[in-house]
Amino acid sequence: MKKTTILFLCTGNSCRSQMAEGWARHLKNNEIMAYSAGIEKHGINPFALKVMAEAGIDISNQESTTIDELPVSEFDWVVTLCGHASETCPYFPGKRVHQGFDDPPKLVKEEWSEEEKLAPYRKVRDEIQEFIESLPHSLK
Repeated sequence: MKKTTILFLCTGNSCRSQMAEGWARHLKNNEIMAYSAGIEKHGINPFALKVMAEAGIDISNQESTTIDELPVSEFDWVVTLCGHASETCPYFPGKRVHQGFDDPPKLVKEEWSEEEKLAPYRKVRDEIQEFIESLPHSLK
């Protein structure tokens, strides 16, 4: 069976798209060939690493990349995960869908403790997991 190739695209490829790639590789590896990239490259968010590890998924070997650095240029689906990526996404052959999620770094307050800061990351991690569980069938 041919795997569905999916690119998860966000602005900085640091948090939401990294989580989506990690979940897809963990939950749907037999159905999906997952990639993630950003319009820009911000590096992987340490809180994203932490909350994914809590869920038993190690994304520390994934790299923050830009679209130009991807090893392939054609995907069955491009899934934008933030408004900025949806608005500025370059053309890719294939289908495109937007599935927005809150941006955890924008939700946290500077004066919060680490535990308080992790809560929005956990919430978005779990929402992304639920979305990934529906793939690839929900895209068709």
